[in-house]
Amino acid sequence: MTVHDTAHVELYTSHAPSTIDYFVSGMGFTRVADRVEADRSSILLRQGESRVIVTSGRGIWKFLDQHGDGIADIALTCDDVTKTRDAAVAAGGESFAPAHGNPVVSAFGGVTHTLLPRPFDPEARPPGHAWETAPQRQETGDTPGRIRLLDHIAVCVEDSALRDYADYYDAAFGMSRYSSDYVAVGDQAMDSIVVRSESGRVTFTLVAPDPTKSPGQLDAFLDRNGGPGVQHLAFLVDEIIPSVRELRDRGVEFLSTPGTYYDMLADRFTGMREKIEELRATQILADRDEWGYLLQLFSRSPYERNTLFFELIQRQGSRGFGSANIRALYEAVERDRLAAG
Repeated sequence: MTVHDTAHVELYTSHAPSTIDYFVSGMGFTRVADRVEADRSSILLRQGESRVIVTSGRGIWKFLDQHGDGIADIALTCDDVTKTRDAAVAAGGESFAPAHGNPVVSAFGGVTHTLLPRPFDPEARPPGHAWETAPQRQETGDTPGRIRLLDHIAVCVEDSALRDYADYYDAAFGMSRYSSDYVAVGDQAMDSIVVRSESGRVTFTLVAPDPTKSPGQLDAFLDRNGGPGVQHLAFLVDEIIPSVRELRDRGVEFLSTPGTYYDMLADRFTGMREKIEELRATQILADRDEWGYLLQLFSRSPYERNTLFFELIQRQGSRGFGSANIRALYEAVERDRLAAG
């Protein structure tokens, strides 16, 4: 019942051409293969060990009506797919019709998990015999290869269900609670639990708003998404500064960071003044823990409902997820507000 890898994520979209262009032209993914079925068509994209299947067509309209463009399935490799399916059902999950011969179980909201046998080969085609190699002229982005793998998946859920989902991933998939955090920023707050597979290659950051506080961005996500869903995908890179510069030049929009954040960062990261100026120039965020530090930056959502977005993350020993940046960003914005007032 132990999961080992995220084999791929499947993104349902109402407009495949623009979604493909974002991943290939913007983020440097390679278009590997295409598949056409009776009620939908799919395109397999890959970069490093990260695989994204982009699917469109009338067969997914119900999901799109409820949630908009977003992640609909997260495929997990496991020791025994049948035992894992049974464990998920025993833990309160739902079993669905198999996908290309593989069990499918509920995850959260409208998202499912397709269960695949080990081992995981990022260069192999996903299950199903209808994949055809993509035309050569469509295969590759301009400079692919910056992204190494999928570092973690952030999932937004209701506060009342946060611990239930953490328990579900433990009982169904053998994922243990890695860490938990509560972050209060002004009159808003969020709670989080990180669950991780024993292999360390599957990580879900479960986040939920505190209902006793004022509504914030997580409440807005749940409303726009029609319930729980994947808030963002975090992709690991070796060098985030050139990665951000390249992606920004190719049209990917990132969130902006107030200048006062970097003034405060100098107090948190002593002895890194030159590095901080590079971060200021590229708007990249930094955080540290007892193991090291990390650098991260979040994209703007390219989708109409402003739900799913993406993260680039570089780890220099850090095992965290940048929670201190939420508070630091809030304080920086508040300092700007007070200065302007």
